[in-house]
Amino acid sequence: MVEINNKTKSKINLALTKKVAEKFLKLNKMENRDISIAFIGDAAMRKLNKTYRGKDKPTDILAFPGDDDCFGEIIIDYAQIKRQAKAYKNSARQELIFILVHGLLHLLGYEDETEEGRKKMDELGRSFIAKHIT
Repeated sequence: MVEINNKTKSKINLALTKKVAEKFLKLNKMENRDISIAFIGDAAMRKLNKTYRGKDKPTDILAFPGDDDCFGEIIIDYAQIKRQAKAYKNSARQELIFILVHGLLHLLGYEDETEEGRKKMDELGRSFIAKHIT
């Protein structure tokens, strides 16, 4: 089950978010596991990023792996998504999909701390989006 909570005042396409997460889980044979996705603002994300990563600034996404029943939890800063979309000349929709898939890949165990890891995640994410998200 995909559970989504929007803690922001922004209007976010939650149906799209759910569709992307469900498709990803199904393709990775994880459809029987739960995932929680929360949208939060800059202040809350900055606090979480400082607590869990030691970085005193907002970030676009944090992913926390789960256990046997729960695939994990994803926290997204939608204000950051909108800023990045503008910077990368994407729509907010495109950026949200890309970052959500990025977080889902983290939950599968992929990392982007190295250039090689980042390139692999980028390639996998773009491939998934091109093949499965319209």
